Amino acid sequence: MAVDLIKERYTSRVGEVVLGATADEGGTRSHTITIGGDSTMPFLRFEGEVPNRPVVAMEVVDREPVEWNVALREAIGDEIKDPAAWAQKCVNEFGADLVFVRLQGADPDLGDAGPEACQATVKAVLDAVKVPLIVIGCGDDEKDNEILPAVAEAASGENLLIGTATEENYKTLTAACMVHKHCIVALSPIDINIAKQLNILINEMNLPLSRIVSDPTTGALGYGLEYSYSIIERARLGALGGDRMLAMPVMCTAGYEAWRAKEANASVDEFPDWGPVEPRAVMWEALTSTALLQAGAHLLVMRHPRAVSLVQKHIDAMMKE
Repeated sequence: MAVDLIKERYTSRVGEVVLGATADEGGTRSHTITIGGDSTMPFLRFEGEVPNRPVVAMEVVDREPVEWNVALREAIGDEIKDPAAWAQKCVNEFGADLVFVRLQGADPDLGDAGPEACQATVKAVLDAVKVPLIVIGCGDDEKDNEILPAVAEAASGENLLIGTATEENYKTLTAACMVHKHCIVALSPIDINIAKQLNILINEMNLPLSRIVSDPTTGALGYGLEYSYSIIERARLGALGGDRMLAMPVMCTAGYEAWRAKEANASVDEFPDWGPVEPRAVMWEALTSTALLQAGAHLLVMRHPRAVSLVQKHIDAMMKE
């Protein structure tokens, strides 16, 4: 007996954002990457379209992250000491779709690098790889307002994704993205109302909605993932229902969150039943990432190459006809 499946029909879709710029567009990237555009819930293509594959960026830091787990640092290799070489390895060996550059060395407590040093780092990575770039500041609002406009100017025309803009500190970065034609990351603290309000504030400064990517803040597996999942899902439902101020593609820093978890760092001596650290941590990052994909993430930022490989295979399977 035939069974008729009940299908949802949505009135709208998630907006699209294009990252990177080729020579014809004023940049130096070999290609651009488009995220978003879905007209259905994640991967439910029998109900709508998923025109653009979710993508994975790998994180690169402008200083050697000696505080990272030794298993993670060893997986990356000696290139971890050089951002340009590290970025090249992420693309050529590890299969990253984009490179995520964290300008952590600008933090007043971690080197206090100035605008010129940050510009040099970003230029070196741009020269080393030809994929689109995401560039994030150090997290200190005052310092980010100093370095990120300088980076935006130095990379004018490259259509970077630059962040992060928050409700308290969005004006300077939004202005820089407008002048130098970049996209912006709008960061909100796992709150659907703040996420929407921030998108409105940025758009009211005349930065188009097609240049805003939402970061709703990510919790790792076991550390608030369900809250992140519900916010991302609610935003997707809002977008499909016609709310343009919730219709931005979603970026999640899954690697950063997963590698902060106790389960990704505790030794076998502390917890013998948990097994070796590296495979445990890799699975923690991979499971966090795949859950966020199912919630509706379009762009994942990851760290460990084996976790990236697992997630890329998952994306392949979910996108298969």
